[in-house]
Amino acid sequence: MVQAVLPAVGRILISLIFLLSGLNKLTAPIMTIGYIESVGLPFPTLAYGTAVIVEVIGGAALVLGYQTRLVAAVLTAFSRATAVSFHNDLADLNQFVHFFKNVAMAGGLLHVIAFGGGKFSIDGWRR
Repeated sequence: MVQAVLPAVGRILISLIFLLSGLNKLTAPIMTIGYIESVGLPFPTLAYGTAVIVEVIGGAALVLGYQTRLVAAVLTAFSRATAVSFHNDLADLNQFVHFFKNVAMAGGLLHVIAFGGGKFSIDGWRR
């Protein structure tokens, strides 16, 4: 039973950071777009929209275990990209912690890619 439940719990816990971050971006679009502009990324409005979609839809899909490996791969790439783009001043302790938080999230998502969504997932029920 533990091997059936733990993957679902793990998916939910990993997805929380994406869901909360995406929903937070929805409540403060101007501030978020300004932050994206401040790091010099091109097309900040497009980047904002992409981030919201990846975080909210990706987070929800991860919770449900839908297309789990693909979603985890997208979220892994997103986590790595945000670490490098937004948290690259490793001399700043706050950015250092956020950089490695993103690296750790990517590591957890690699486990999801390797082992799939588990029994309690849409992917698991479709088998």
